[in-house]
Amino acid sequence: MKQEQTVKIQEKQTFPLTIKRLGINGEGVGYFKKQVVFVPGALPGEEVVVEATKVHPKFAEARIKNIRRKSEHRVQPPCPVYEECGGCQLQHLHYDQQLKEKRDIVIQSLERHTKLAVDKLDIRETIGMEDPWNYRNKSQFQVGQQDGKVLAGLYGLNSHRLIDIEQCVVQHPLTNKATETVKRILQDLKIPIYNEKTRKGLVRTIVARAGVQTGELQIVLITSKKELPKKEEIIARIKKHLPEVKSIVQNINGQKTSLIFGEETVKLEGKEFIQETLGDLEFELSARTFFQLNPEQTVKLYNEVKEAAALTGKEKVVDAYCGVGTIGLWLAEKAGEIRGMDVIPESIEDAKKNAERHGIKHAKYVTGKAEEVLPKWAKEGWKPDVIIVDPPRTGLDQQLLKTILKVKPKKVVYVSCNPSTLAKDISVLAGSYKVGYMQPVDMFPQTSHVECVAELILK
Repeated sequence: MKQEQTVKIQEKQTFPLTIKRLGINGEGVGYFKKQVVFVPGALPGEEVVVEATKVHPKFAEARIKNIRRKSEHRVQPPCPVYEECGGCQLQHLHYDQQLKEKRDIVIQSLERHTKLAVDKLDIRETIGMEDPWNYRNKSQFQVGQQDGKVLAGLYGLNSHRLIDIEQCVVQHPLTNKATETVKRILQDLKIPIYNEKTRKGLVRTIVARAGVQTGELQIVLITSKKELPKKEEIIARIKKHLPEVKSIVQNINGQKTSLIFGEETVKLEGKEFIQETLGDLEFELSARTFFQLNPEQTVKLYNEVKEAAALTGKEKVVDAYCGVGTIGLWLAEKAGEIRGMDVIPESIEDAKKNAERHGIKHAKYVTGKAEEVLPKWAKEGWKPDVIIVDPPRTGLDQQLLKTILKVKPKKVVYVSCNPSTLAKDISVLAGSYKVGYMQPVDMFPQTSHVECVAELILK
């Protein structure tokens, strides 16, 4: 068979491109001489002239040189450092259109990774926010110094340059206020700022978390050493300028690492946690507790899980990757019994406390991997009717997929934060399970991320 010759794109080559759709990371996708080209900042329907920046064996990356025909959905991003920061990918796209493109990202993933007839599936419109700004309840801003001025923000796109962010448009106003205030205090008191290159200095990161419903604020200072100079003065000033603060914590991370938190956490002032409520449930959030970053959308997401599970009051439910137990507790009143597992022991302790605090007696939580715990329960004769999974971005463990196929619950409700791994896992389960419907939910407006709830029904 004669191989068709494709002319390879060269680095720095300039060429016209029509953008067909958005990629999974929010970049525009076009085709030049049958080769896929990814262009950050380009939108579907646009005709652009681009310059190739990197050429890989199967695709190329390029940057926009000019836009010949603009998308009608292109808008001016409100953030002054949008292009440098890289924290958001879609501020230049009108919000209504972001929701449509996110649904398309789910569809693309299914087309790429499954053999399902995607056009026959019930994939619903993305559930968005009325006000898609200032929603993030937690910020983790790296601290640096430039010409004697203390900066706090994020590293620029593909670089190690710290972008100072004074008012992040997707952060809750309380977290913005907290970071700015703490930055000023560190500056005034001349507290040594950590330098990644020399590995000298002290303060590495300012973490601020707001209880959106309760108005409580927690500040975590991440330092390279335990000794904190002028500690009492720092605490006094934080309390004076931020009366909302209920918890001030120090976390020590002396490692050369990209991980934000170290192993040791010390309470400096107030409580070790702040309170937050979701619907009728109350939660205590300590410095390292995982909690959804957008509480308003979390309620919508969990209500979608409730709808997909469609419990009648008798079912045995497994909440795999349960964290502090949020999803299971959300469904508890309609479940016969709930069992959850997670690999983080602190999360399981919190889940038990949360169940107790809400008077939920029919929930049991254990530390361990779902793929190890479930077969053990099955051997003891306990089989779930419904399994709810909310895995990390890497998707479900292969062993867990095998376990699900063996245990055969009537229904799997899959909560996903990564459409690619969701599609791959659905493909594995497709022999035994059919897709009832899929409901995308926009947890992170202005970014390319999309969550999705999939109802999988035993055939």
